[in-house]
Amino acid sequence: MSDEVLRLDNQLCFPLYACARLVTQAYRAHLDPLGLTYPQYLVLLVLWERDGQKVSEIGEQLFLDSGTLTPVLKRLEHNGLIIRHRPSTDERAVESRLTAAGRKLKRRAAKVPLSLLCDVGLDLQETARIRDTVRGLIPRLQHAARRQGATVEGRPVRKQKR
Repeated sequence: MSDEVLRLDNQLCFPLYACARLVTQAYRAHLDPLGLTYPQYLVLLVLWERDGQKVSEIGEQLFLDSGTLTPVLKRLEHNGLIIRHRPSTDERAVESRLTAAGRKLKRRAAKVPLSLLCDVGLDLQETARIRDTVRGLIPRLQHAARRQGATVEGRPVRKQKR
């Protein structure tokens, strides 16, 4: 076996890992003025699309388990952006709903994606191409993980609903 296969520059995982870290870092400059962390921003994106989702529904969309997601939701609630409650129809579930402040923040957050693209120097077409390529990896990686019996944060890997 060639040593080339183990060179860092030849790995798929490393540029994805590095980009993920750098994207999160780049968002910080835009999210700090909103009082948000990147995980909080992601949760709000999900709730701005469809308010009143259960923790499990949010977690499926963000690939996070409830143990990781719950502290983020608690902080959003503490900051007055969401209200968490147990619906009378299912006492085991917890739903998250936007407050007036959470809905109002959407207008200010709408500037974040385009500002980030300008910072990075990407146009909309290039962004769409990169996003679609990376998004196409998700089901392939999920399939491979299911074949291997893998879990994500302790849960079996499931097909993402979209």
